[in-house]
Amino acid sequence: MKQIMEQLTNDQKIEVNRQMRIYSQGVKEIIPTEELENKLVKSILENKPLKIKLGLDPSAPDVHLGHTVVLNKMRQFQENGHIIQLIIGDFTGKIGDPTGKSVARKQLTDEEVKHNANTYFEQFAKVIDMEKVELHYNSKWLSKLNFEDVIQLAGKITVARLLERDDFEERIAFGKPISLHEFFYPLMQGYDSVQLECDIELGGTDQYFNILMGRHFQEKFGKEKQVALLMPLLEGLDGVEKMSKSKKNYIGIDESPNEMYGKAMSIPDELMSKYFDLITDFTPEQIQTIKEQLETAELHPRDAKMLLGKTIVRMYHGEVAAEQAEQNFISVFQKKAMPDEIPVVEWKGEGDIPITDLLVELNMLSSKSEARRMIDNRGVRVNGEQIENSQLIIHITDGLVIQVGKRKFVQLKQKQR
Repeated sequence: MKQIMEQLTNDQKIEVNRQMRIYSQGVKEIIPTEELENKLVKSILENKPLKIKLGLDPSAPDVHLGHTVVLNKMRQFQENGHIIQLIIGDFTGKIGDPTGKSVARKQLTDEEVKHNANTYFEQFAKVIDMEKVELHYNSKWLSKLNFEDVIQLAGKITVARLLERDDFEERIAFGKPISLHEFFYPLMQGYDSVQLECDIELGGTDQYFNILMGRHFQEKFGKEKQVALLMPLLEGLDGVEKMSKSKKNYIGIDESPNEMYGKAMSIPDELMSKYFDLITDFTPEQIQTIKEQLETAELHPRDAKMLLGKTIVRMYHGEVAAEQAEQNFISVFQKKAMPDEIPVVEWKGEGDIPITDLLVELNMLSSKSEARRMIDNRGVRVNGEQIENSQLIIHITDGLVIQVGKRKFVQLKQKQR
C-alpha cells in the first residue's frame, strides 16, 4: 500500500482522503477499511470508477427514511463518479431473504416482483440519479444454472458456516424449521457479486452475513474480493425500534411536506446527530459543526430539529416546499394558529354527538377509550379551544374544526338537505 500511495500526486492523495472521509461518515463497519482505501487509490491511478453493489429483493416497495440510509451512501459514491450496480432480486425474491425472520418468508410471484421493482425505481429517483444506475436482474445468470452448477456452488461453503447466521441459530434453538431452499439465499447473493465483479457492497448491519458471502464466493472463484460497507439501522420516531411502517414510527419519502416536517419535530433529541449523519446531504464537516454546536449549547435542540425537518423536506420536495413547511409549523404549532389547508369531511349525521363518538366517527382516533385518554392528556381541540371533559356533547355546525394532537385536523361540512 505504501508503494502505491507513493505513486500519487499530492492532489490525488488529498482526493483519496476526501473520499474516505465521506464514505466513512455514519458507517457502522467497513470490512476491511484498508482494502477500501486501496481500491480508491487504484481507481484514481487507473482513472477507473469502482463498482458499488446494492441488492434488493423487492418485497415491500414503500420507501421511508430508514431505507435512505444506504441510498444516501450510494449517492455519495455516485457523485464521485463511481458506478452504482442496483441488483433486483427477481430470482432470489421468489425464495425470500430469511434474514431476521423466525419463519420462512413468503415467496413472491413474477408479477409482484416486477410491480415492486418499478415502485422502488420511482422512489429511489428522489435520492440517486437512476439514469446513471446499472440495473441488473439476477435471474439473468441464476436462472441459467443447471443442477450440477448449483451443486458446485454449494460445495464452496460449509453447512457450519451457514449455520453461523443468527436467525438460523435462533430457529434451531427454538425448534423452528429451516427449509433447505433458505440456505441457498446467501449463496445466490454471493454469486451476484461474482458475476458483476463488484468492488464494494452496501447494506445495513442486518445484511452482515449476506454481504460477507460476496467476499467469500469472489475469493472461491478467483476474483478480487469486495469491501463490505455496513450502515447502522435507523431508529424510528419512538427512539427505540428500527424505523418501520408496521411500527408506525416512520417518515415516508412520499409524504407531504407538512407531514414530513411535523414528524421530524418529534424525533428524540438524543437521535438528532444520528439522523444528520445518516439521512441528510450535509458534508462531514457540516455535520461535525452541528454536533459541536449541540454539545456546547450554541445550537438549541429545537433549532437543530427545525433545521433537520427543513432539510428532509428540501431533499424530497425542494427549497420552496421546505420554507412553506417550516412557516406552517411555526404558524400552527408555535403560534397555535390553524393550518392553511384542512381536510374537509362532509358530516351526514344529525343532532348533537358525544365528543368521543365524533372522534371515532371521523377516524381521528381508533376507539372511545383512546379518545378519552387523548382528551385527558389535553390533546383535543374544537375550534382552537382545548377540550377537558371527555363527556362533552358537541353541537355540529358547518365549518367546525376538530384537532387531535399536533398534526391531525378535520373541518366539518354539514350535508345539504
